[in-house]
Amino acid sequence: MRHGFFIFLILLGYAVPCFAQDTLPQAEELYRQGRLSMALSLYEKALKNHPNDPFVYYNIGNCYFKMGSKGLAAANYYRAFKLNPRDPDIRHNLSLTLASGGERLVPTGVPEVLHRAFFSLSLPELTGLLFALFWLVCLYVCLWLLKRRGRWVLLITGSLLVICAGWWYARTEQDNQPLAVVATPVAEIRSGPGTNFPASASIAQGHLLTIEDEKDDWYEVIVKSQSLKGWVEKSTVEKI
Repeated sequence: MRHGFFIFLILLGYAVPCFAQDTLPQAEELYRQGRLSMALSLYEKALKNHPNDPFVYYNIGNCYFKMGSKGLAAANYYRAFKLNPRDPDIRHNLSLTLASGGERLVPTGVPEVLHRAFFSLSLPELTGLLFALFWLVCLYVCLWLLKRRGRWVLLITGSLLVICAGWWYARTEQDNQPLAVVATPVAEIRSGPGTNFPASASIAQGHLLTIEDEKDDWYEVIVKSQSLKGWVEKSTVEKI
């Protein structure tokens, strides 16, 4: 009896991952059937087992987009974009959703090709490249000190390391910005953290906000696309 109980526990241990893996195919089938609320629920449960999977966020974004919640769609597309910025579908859907709210993925004045190059690697990939170049430079420094050889290779790899370090710093600053998206049809920008402060503007769903500060149930934000600064209720936005 005791041995049978232990065998049951072992089999259960193998079965749980199988059930967890089945969540995504079930969600995809429900999405194809147009049962979006049920698909969304399964995709959000799948995040517990796939917290760094960009395509789970992408599919959550698709569900929200088809359900008419473009702000929540944009937030999840942006999460997917940070994890896999090279994927053309993620980039296209994010750009399209932001545009529907009056935003642009590529800032005004920045060439499209430059923006694509800047986001050609995810931050973890860029971090790995930086460390690889660092150790390569260390290797060539040792080679040059011991045998006085490889000077030009050292200069080239050293220059690449400096460029990569600058790129990594800029991407770190970009990716660590506290961003949010307007998730409700309209968010009011107020001069202070409370409804007793006058509203200076109304921002439509899907707009990107940079969070500067927070107090109680309010965020102090900057709307770069409209050169606005003020306070919005936390319940009206989705933090990325």
